[in-house]
Amino acid sequence: MKKITGILFIISLFLGCQNLKKEQDKPTIYTIGDSTVKNGRGDGEKGLWGWGDPLIQNFDTSKIQLENHALGGTSSRTYIDKGLWQPVLDKLKPGDFVLMQFGHNDSGAINDTIRARGTIKGTGDETEEINNLLTGKHEIVHSYGWYIRKYIHDIKGKGAIPVVISPIPRNDWKEKSVPRNKNSYGGWAKNVAMEEGAFFIDLNEKMASEMEKLGEENVTGNLFFSWDHTHTSAKGAVLAASLIVEGLKEFKSCKLKNYLLKDPKITFPVKKRIFIIGDSTVANGNDSIVGWGKELWTFMDTSRIEIINKARGGRSSRSFHHEGLWDDVLKQMCAGDYLLIQFGHNDGGNIDAPKYRGSLKGMSDEVQEIIRNDSIPETVHTYGWYMQTYITQAKEKGVTVIVLSMIPRNIWNEAVVERVNDSYGLWAKESAERNGAFFIDLNNVIAAKYEKIGQENVKAFFPGDHTHTNEAGARFNAQTLAEEIKDLKACLLRRYLN
Repeated sequence: MKKITGILFIISLFLGCQNLKKEQDKPTIYTIGDSTVKNGRGDGEKGLWGWGDPLIQNFDTSKIQLENHALGGTSSRTYIDKGLWQPVLDKLKPGDFVLMQFGHNDSGAINDTIRARGTIKGTGDETEEINNLLTGKHEIVHSYGWYIRKYIHDIKGKGAIPVVISPIPRNDWKEKSVPRNKNSYGGWAKNVAMEEGAFFIDLNEKMASEMEKLGEENVTGNLFFSWDHTHTSAKGAVLAASLIVEGLKEFKSCKLKNYLLKDPKITFPVKKRIFIIGDSTVANGNDSIVGWGKELWTFMDTSRIEIINKARGGRSSRSFHHEGLWDDVLKQMCAGDYLLIQFGHNDGGNIDAPKYRGSLKGMSDEVQEIIRNDSIPETVHTYGWYMQTYITQAKEKGVTVIVLSMIPRNIWNEAVVERVNDSYGLWAKESAERNGAFFIDLNNVIAAKYEKIGQENVKAFFPGDHTHTNEAGARFNAQTLAEEIKDLKACLLRRYLN
């Protein structure tokens, strides 16, 4: 038996190494440039997107991968000076591709105390020696063309393939025409690419022509650009990416076009997903009983976030697991998703009698074996065990987990709302802390708010009993949750609040 196990281990190790080798052997497209290639963190914050984000959807990712290393605010000069280029160069291997687009920020001041990112105009070898007022460093500044030429030489030196792209046009119009930059950065990029034998895509000309076909009113009215004349929205980024693809197809000898999908399905912006699990205080409910999960969308940027509420009324941490509801959620979740968990209201129910939803109290590994009235045996665990199972299994898939203590019931001791600090609130917190999940003490935060607005006002949130809220109560709780997410400084979900 030991010999068979050893052989199986060796086989699995070999297959794992083979899969890793295949992944490493795949060529990579690296994109470098400014905010029109990747805006911010590339998550569409404030509605801003660069063309590098939707570009990947045009490629067969089983054969090639894309890494967007562009950074907003950089010029051809500062992308190197900030140390951004060297890590990309170090990773380059023969057969990789680098798509570069610079120019929007190269026209700035060469030396000032604000950005100091400008380059000398043109493609010549002239230089300017400065003591950088911003960084305090002594620096030799070159021409725009010199920097583009350096990128090309570096890329070719690693056996990779450079593709130079002229800067996208700005949403400026003169007599129904979009000004080109063929006599400045677009022209200089083209000249250097031709001289150095690099591929060149005149994105500036292609996109300006397309914008003119659409007309100024359509381009501006349909929000191809966001809040200024330079930065594209999702629509604008998709348009730019499609024109780059068009340019790649026009090359006769560029192998990159071989990796393009024949019929790509562009869904953009790509939304982050929030999965929610819990009981009826979280679930969508009906007209009279509404959980906060149904109202959370009001406080999220739904152009970038999709909320998938899988909470189910009457469930506990135990029954949500035993009934297979968790397995269904787990199958759907992917790396980059978020999971909000809130259980507790039903965990104090019967353990060995219908509705079979009570869990053992606490955080231990204690179990109780029972036989349900359908003759199905069940091993019942503690509340903490179920919560930790949800957290660890979700995190193994690359999901960010936020654990919430249960919303308070409308139960008062004089002017004070009943808390669960010694039971489910405490165990929820411990489950999160032990397993590296975020924790929001919704029970205490909402209770404090209830006390502030008064018992009579809170009573209006609970039309039938002391546990289930109506729409107004659900919205009140959802807003409170959004406020708490905003205060989670290390949680990226806060960027998606409305």
